[in-house]
Amino acid sequence: MRRRSRPGEGPPEPGTGRATRGTRAHTVFMPMETRADFAKYLRSRRAMVAAPEQRAAGRVSRRRVPGLRRQELAEAAGISVDYYTRLEQGRAPRPSRGVLTALARAVGLTAAERNYLFRLAGEVPPEPLAPDSELRPGLRRLLRCLDDTVPVTVHDGRLDVVARNAAATEILGSLPTEGRFRRNIVWHGFMATARVVLGDEGAHKYAQWATAELRAAMGRYPGDEYLRSLRADLSTTSVAFQNYWALGEVSVTQSAEKHLYHPARGWQVFQSEMLHDAERDHWVVIYAPAG
Repeated sequence: MRRRSRPGEGPPEPGTGRATRGTRAHTVFMPMETRADFAKYLRSRRAMVAAPEQRAAGRVSRRRVPGLRRQELAEAAGISVDYYTRLEQGRAPRPSRGVLTALARAVGLTAAERNYLFRLAGEVPPEPLAPDSELRPGLRRLLRCLDDTVPVTVHDGRLDVVARNAAATEILGSLPTEGRFRRNIVWHGFMATARVVLGDEGAHKYAQWATAELRAAMGRYPGDEYLRSLRADLSTTSVAFQNYWALGEVSVTQSAEKHLYHPARGWQVFQSEMLHDAERDHWVVIYAPAG
């Protein structure tokens, strides 16, 4: 028997039987130019997933085609096989974000593949819940190779330093050894050592930039307790931070000229460039000597 909608519920979410909230909505289909690509991509990914009997060691599959059957994938994603079939045929309404997430999980998509699936469906890919804490091994090797030539740092989406090479430590100084925010580049901007490395004007610009970066980070991770605590701590300890925060600026600046004081060589000018690893939400900052 078909369930009657309750007051305040919209039509059932396609393929799930779950009611949507709010006013009744018209059926939304995927863009024509990507509907066929979406269907083809689903079919190709389903074929890549090993069937249950194919995963068992020593067993020979009698299936004529590789991968999961449509019914198996639909069950794994928690949607009806009829709806899934229509998705593969390019005839179904646009799936909700929840269905897209379930499909991505059912076929074991990587973050990049999941984002591609979302875009094919005309949806904005979901933001990560948190940045990755591990540095790519290849990037770590790159930092070591540049130890004696170019300063390079890496910080994550919470603005914590993940790694520095020797050249960066030489000019920026060692990281503090104590404190919850000892690795945070926003926190560093309001320490006394910032003026030593950047000078008065440079420290002012950096602190303003860092505050705007913190606002951007909190936008990416709105429920992050660490970032909220960082803001609360700086708000109670720094009048300068309060003033910069009141400006309401949001920044993800990727290129800037930096004047840095080297303890042995004096003032040096660098062109800093920030490169983003979106999958891990890591920012690689390269300090190239200017001139």
